[in-house]
Amino acid sequence: MAIGAPGRLDRVDQLRALAMLWMTVFHFCFDLNHFGFMEENFYRDPFWTWQRTAIVSLFLFTAGLSQAIASANGQDWSRFWRRWVQIAAAALLVSFGSWLMFPKTFIYFGVLHGVAVMLVVARITVGWGVWLWPLGALAISVPMWAPMILQPGSALEFLNTRGWNALGFISRKPVTEDYVPLLPWLGVVWWGVAAGQWMLRRRPGWLGAGGKPLGGMGTRLAVLGRWSLSYYLLHQPVMIGLLGVLAWALR
Repeated sequence: MAIGAPGRLDRVDQLRALAMLWMTVFHFCFDLNHFGFMEENFYRDPFWTWQRTAIVSLFLFTAGLSQAIASANGQDWSRFWRRWVQIAAAALLVSFGSWLMFPKTFIYFGVLHGVAVMLVVARITVGWGVWLWPLGALAISVPMWAPMILQPGSALEFLNTRGWNALGFISRKPVTEDYVPLLPWLGVVWWGVAAGQWMLRRRPGWLGAGGKPLGGMGTRLAVLGRWSLSYYLLHQPVMIGLLGVLAWALR
C-alpha cells in the first residue's frame, strides 16, 4: 500500500450496497411482471427506464470511486487482473443463464460485460486527473450524435450490429434483456474516478477516511458492498426460482 493511502473505505461499500438493494427491488418487480403477478412495461415506461438508468449510474460511479481508491492504495496489475477475471467470468455466466431463460434476447453485453471493459480503460487512464471530467462529459454526450450520423445507407451503419454495438454509438437499441455499452457509461466511470481522486485530496471524510467505526446497519451495508459480485450472481436465480415455484403452485 502506498504511503498515506486510505485503505478500504466503508462508505464506498455502503454506496455500492444501496445500488445493489435498489437493483434487487427493481429486478423483483421485473420478475413479478415476467410471471404475470403484475403488468408493467419495463422497456418503455419512464418510471422503470429512469430507475434502471439511475441504478446503473450509481453502480458504475462507485466502480469509478473504487478505481480511484485502488490507485491511491498502489494496487498492482496482478491484483487488478485477479479481480477482473472474476468479473469477466461472472459476465459469461450471466450470458449463459440469460440465454437459457431468454434465448432470443439474452444478455451479450450487460452491466458486468461493460464493467469488465470499462475497468481496464479506467485503470489505464486513472492518471489523467482532471481531464477525466471533460472526457466523461464527452463520452456521455457522444451517443446523442449517433442517430444523425448513422442514417440508413451510412457506411457506419454496421455500428448497430451485435458486437459493434457494444461501443454504444448506435441509432437503434438492440433487443436484449440488459445493455450497458461503453458509451455513454464509460463517462460515468470516468466521473467516478475523477470524483474519487478529488475527494481523497480535498474531502477524504466524505469517503469515510478517518471516520468512526461502523455499527449496526452501516456494517451490514458495508459487508454487502464487499460481496456485491456474489450477491449480483445469486439474487436473480433465487428470486426467479421462488417466484417460479409460487406461479406453479397457484396454477
